[in-house]
Amino acid sequence: MVVAIRVIVYDTALGALNRVYDLPTAQHRGFAISDMQNDKLVGTWKLLSASSQTSSGERDENPYGPNPSGLLTYTADGRVTALISYGGRKLLQARAAVEEQAEAFKTFLAYAGRYSIHGDQITHRLEVSSVQNYVNQDLVRTIRFADDRIILLTPPTLVNGKVQTVELIWQRLPADS
Repeated sequence: MVVAIRVIVYDTALGALNRVYDLPTAQHRGFAISDMQNDKLVGTWKLLSASSQTSSGERDENPYGPNPSGLLTYTADGRVTALISYGGRKLLQARAAVEEQAEAFKTFLAYAGRYSIHGDQITHRLEVSSVQNYVNQDLVRTIRFADDRIILLTPPTLVNGKVQTVELIWQRLPADS
């Protein structure tokens, strides 16, 4: 027997139907039955800050250099795209030396794929990445919602030669920006 569950989200402020989820379809798209956080998540987010800490307590307020920039987009159909550019990147010369090209690569991360939310965990299943080793891998993050911001916390990860937990704070961009 197949049981279908339909969840209807009604926006009382608008006095209108907001979204309808047929959960078997929604699960296939990356939604989780108990996680209606997706409505809070869908949209584009701008990186506000990044900081990290080692297991010994050593903090780094600039693991991606001073004033890094980034965009993170979640779509209603379960897609994610992430771009992070280290702060202080240099312009690449027209005929850049190999070392210059390597530095440009090392200071920029881009990936896209699918996402799913389960409790306070979000998983990015990568389909394409600037780091080929990440393709077909899951990047799992703890997620916290705070007004118009989300905070993503990585598990211990190698960053700049040290194993660190990285906290990324993202702010929602207005839909018309």
